Amino acid sequence: MKRYDVLFVVDEVICGFGRLGAMFGSELFGLKPDMMTCAKGLSSGYMPISAVLISEPIWQACLTESGKVGVFGHGFTYSGHPVAAAVALETLKIYDEMDIVSHVKTIAPRLQDGLRGFADHLLVGEVRGLGLVAGLELVRDTKTKEAFDSKAGVGLHMERCCQEHGVILRALGDTLTVAPPLVISEGEIDQIVGVVGASLNETLDYARREGLV
Repeated sequence: MKRYDVLFVVDEVICGFGRLGAMFGSELFGLKPDMMTCAKGLSSGYMPISAVLISEPIWQACLTESGKVGVFGHGFTYSGHPVAAAVALETLKIYDEMDIVSHVKTIAPRLQDGLRGFADHLLVGEVRGLGLVAGLELVRDTKTKEAFDSKAGVGLHMERCCQEHGVILRALGDTLTVAPPLVISEGEIDQIVGVVGASLNETLDYARREGLV
């Protein structure tokens, strides 16, 4: 990016504020973005808020150009809303008090290892993830990685199975995504893993009944 003078913008809406076991994904991977976007983690989802973090060179450019016209020529109607900003500041304080990043770093392997235990399941083409976010990709053929017809709704069926067992996960197509609360306990992780296992088997039965595998 630097070589070609192209700005590097990183989306930290999902990966920021501890989810990967670091405050930001950029920090974990040693990235130096020019701009970072963030949102719900800034208030733990309790208040709508988002932010764009900019590097010093961009900030200086803003100052220089603003000086020419006498005003900072950027803004939105609700920028810096005091209620949302207050919630965000308190959230960041709580993250620090609870040392949420260390908690995620400590407990995340239990989730990742548990889910990777399904890598050989007859429906699982891939298990991927880091920290407290993961995805199980469901496929028709684990050897060729052939996908299901999207109209079959296999991922949605598994999502519903999980809900029936008391765990709310999300299917993005035929990839079941897992992104639990950062304060999750070991016992709750074990519950998620157990439900995923049971739901995989139920979904496999469904796929066989429907002639999908």
